[in-house]
Amino acid sequence: MIRKGFYLLAGLVAAQMCGVVSMPAQAADKVWTATACGAEPVAPSVEVSSVDKYNASVDKVSAYEKAARTYNSCVAKAAVKEETAISNEAREKIAHIHEGSSAVQKRIAGNFTKLTTALKAGGSKLQKAEH
Repeated sequence: MIRKGFYLLAGLVAAQMCGVVSMPAQAADKVWTATACGAEPVAPSVEVSSVDKYNASVDKVSAYEKAARTYNSCVAKAAVKEETAISNEAREKIAHIHEGSSAVQKRIAGNFTKLTTALKAGGSKLQKAEH
């Protein structure tokens, strides 16, 4: 009897297309990995030369699916944790820069106000002295 592995395989393909099962990046020189998650499970080969080999393949694919989902979940959690830490660090650095920039802008605005006031007062004083 042939097990219904086709639907399992179709489900894996659909899950991968929806981003549920991620494929490792291949083109990057330095690929990030979640070292705490261990090694990525290796996808089994499917043999269809006989019913017994097909049924064994269905079992291997089922085991792989379980291991891959567990691994993918671990990787996703590790990625979110690291991305959050990087985001928080960047936010702190940006806030520091913004505070410094704002302080300069306030100082310059204050200087402009003082200088404008001094020039107006001096101009008025000089106009009165001329008359």
